[in-house]
Amino acid sequence: MIARLWRGRAATAANADAYFQHLTGTVFPSLIDLAGHRGAWVLRRDVGGRTEFLAITLWESRQAFDDFASHYDVAFASGPYSAQS
Repeated sequence: MIARLWRGRAATAANADAYFQHLTGTVFPSLIDLAGHRGAWVLRRDVGGRTEFLAITLWESRQAFDDFASHYDVAFASGPYSAQS
């Protein structure tokens, strides 16, 4: 399994909320139909007046992705998603 990580920042609370809505309402639902998609998470934190996001998507195997994301092999998984590794 491959984990794809993408980071983003928002300078204002309004931008952060809009970005979160875009991810969860548009981007992640569209991934469900892609072959090999195994799941997704969004991590969010406020730091120094900005909001940071870390989007993590799981894939069955490495595919052609843009250069703005980092890719990692999932070496160990525990919990409900471990059966997919």
